[in-house]
Amino acid sequence: MKLRIATRGSNLALVQTRWVGEQLKSHFPELMVEEVRVRTKGDRIQDRPLAQVGGKGLFVSEVEAVVVRGDADFAVHSLKDVPGDVPLAQGMGILSVPVRQDPRDVLVTINGTDLASLKRNAKVGTTSRRRVVQLQRQRPDLDFIPLRGNIETRLRKLRDGQCDAIVLAAAGLARTGLLDETPHAVLSPDICLPAVGQGALAIEGALGNETLREQLEAIEDPTARIQITAERAMLQKLEGNCHSSIAGHASTDEGRLKLDAMVASYDGDQMLSATSDTYLDITSGDAIERARQLGEEVADHLLSQGARDLIRQAALAAVQDQLISN
Repeated sequence: MKLRIATRGSNLALVQTRWVGEQLKSHFPELMVEEVRVRTKGDRIQDRPLAQVGGKGLFVSEVEAVVVRGDADFAVHSLKDVPGDVPLAQGMGILSVPVRQDPRDVLVTINGTDLASLKRNAKVGTTSRRRVVQLQRQRPDLDFIPLRGNIETRLRKLRDGQCDAIVLAAAGLARTGLLDETPHAVLSPDICLPAVGQGALAIEGALGNETLREQLEAIEDPTARIQITAERAMLQKLEGNCHSSIAGHASTDEGRLKLDAMVASYDGDQMLSATSDTYLDITSGDAIERARQLGEEVADHLLSQGARDLIRQAALAAVQDQLISN
């Protein structure tokens, strides 16, 4: 039997896709896997911030379309790229969430310098408003500059001296085998709360394909599913978009599910936070619903503080920035 997997063509995307294929083959040894590579608009346009060319959803929608057309059986996405404000195509769903990698961000420098020890007015490469607004609270002197490209391109720009530090997801470095050989300092969630879904993979396919759903269930991780359910429920209730500075980090420990979240203004001058937790058995029949309720509860806390206005204002500010840059 053969399964066709739609994927972007970046090294990280291919590593993730091949890992999924190997996990499936460990359960179904007779299985053959074929990669269906897609070069998305987000991959082609590298000279502008992602939000200006359509947001992270670009990485998902064009890959998703290959599955919808029937040219692939399912797609593998980085879950943080799956938008919270735009539904998946009709009849499609996240059929499996495998075990999650470290969701934290890391600060990468030539010698592993941590955030506090960076030289004054250092240039830090990142296009993520979420990262910028949180890190500038710790170090308002830093100069944040746009940084696009795959992991290897960003590391090369650091080595070439285009910036003094860059911020990357720990999961991406780990999956590509670069974490141990790349000098870095981990940014704890209390300094830089991760993006919703960061470190997790989303395997998307047709909801009506029962055979495929049963196969993908073999590599489902209940803990990861619970965590991303809470995070995405929060994001969806906030109606966050690619211009929003929104972060969410769910953690599980001894039967306790905790969700920390943050919403900030575009310039970072205003920052709202909320946290809540609940005790649940991740194997119980109501675990997913309770995780969803936790996410919505945290969103309600943020909304009561004025999160909706910050999100709307951020979208307007991003459009204004885009007009100025053009």
